[in-house]
Amino acid sequence: MDTLTPQSDRPALPSLFVPHGAPTFALRPGAAGAALARVGTALPRPRAIVIVSPHWDTRQPTVGAAPRPQTLHDYWGFPRELYAIDYPATGCAEASAQVLDALQRAGFAATLDQERGLDHGAWLPLRLMFPQADVPVLPLSIQSQGGPAHHLRLGRALAGLERSGLLVLASGNLTHNLADYQAARQAGGAVPAYVRPFADWIWQRIEAADVPALLDYRRQAPGALRAHPQEDHLLPLFVALGAASGGGTPERVHAGVDDHVLAMDAYLFH
Repeated sequence: MDTLTPQSDRPALPSLFVPHGAPTFALRPGAAGAALARVGTALPRPRAIVIVSPHWDTRQPTVGAAPRPQTLHDYWGFPRELYAIDYPATGCAEASAQVLDALQRAGFAATLDQERGLDHGAWLPLRLMFPQADVPVLPLSIQSQGGPAHHLRLGRALAGLERSGLLVLASGNLTHNLADYQAARQAGGAVPAYVRPFADWIWQRIEAADVPALLDYRRQAPGALRAHPQEDHLLPLFVALGAASGGGTPERVHAGVDDHVLAMDAYLFH
């Protein structure tokens, strides 16, 4: 592949926050899947993709550098066909080194992992957006103990990499409460009352560029502790937000709820 150096004539790449839903999202992509497919088709072709998934959680930021990252089936009790899915992506050693350098220059004690594969939080949106698996992929871990401010800094360390063709793609869900999923299923599938107000509050704060409120979402957002008993599935949003810190216009490219409790909203930060 071409050298990953800035080029003035290269189309600008956004950063994105996209949902990955439950593993069954791969079998029933619905409206959210169609929206991700449209976004993938419309994007300028990246040289490589930095994928941030809540399902890779490490003490220090870690960049995947496997030449052919394995498709990980990191779930159990789901339909058999989910375990047969393969996303045959390649890695890119040069891009992994570039991301590692950017993180270390920003003061992070970041490292490389030569074997890390792609968990379902990574390959599931990738498969919808880049179905040919023809763009190199490198995963980047979260640090769930770090909180929103840490992940905003992580994203800001990546700001500017889009000029060298790297797409920052953050994967998670705007609401994620598995206990409420079980309760909603037993109660006939009603969406809990906090799901849309929480998701809409997040979007309103993004539109207003109110980063302090977003960082303080656990105190300010309606239903925040129900929406995220643990923060891991929201933290990638702050990476995407930080990677867009050079400015630009946010766009909500999908808003909806799947599996009773999962807000599947997707954002593109131009």
